[in-house]
Amino acid sequence: MVIPAAVVLFLVGVGIGAADDPAATEKTADAKAAPSATVTATATVTATPAPSVTETVTASPEPAPTVTKTRTVRVTVPPVAEDDDSSGGSGSGGGGAATYYANCSAARAAGAAPVHAGEPGYGRHLDRDGDGVGCE
Repeated sequence: MVIPAAVVLFLVGVGIGAADDPAATEKTADAKAAPSATVTATATVTATPAPSVTETVTASPEPAPTVTKTRTVRVTVPPVAEDDDSSGGSGSGGGGAATYYANCSAARAAGAAPVHAGEPGYGRHLDRDGDGVGCE
């Protein structure tokens, strides 16, 4: 598109320059009219449409609220009779007999974790690696 437009401008400029030259006008007046080839260049500019932007919004449903039910379980263990000291302690590995935690979650909920050997609530079932500290 640019090259044909430049050629047209060049030819127009040459024609204007030739029209101002008196020697050229005399030659043209003396010359007989003869058919000649004419070159015509047409430049067409077509506007390109701007790209359209389409935004898609997808509504997602709200997640359903989660209902959590908390249940507090209290376990009471009857006190152990301390008649005989030769039994070697309780089967739980020592600790207070009045406090018992069924698992580490119960000990954490009571604020007692970690439970050390000799403390109330310590039991071997809370001490996985047997190092004397339960619910680590």
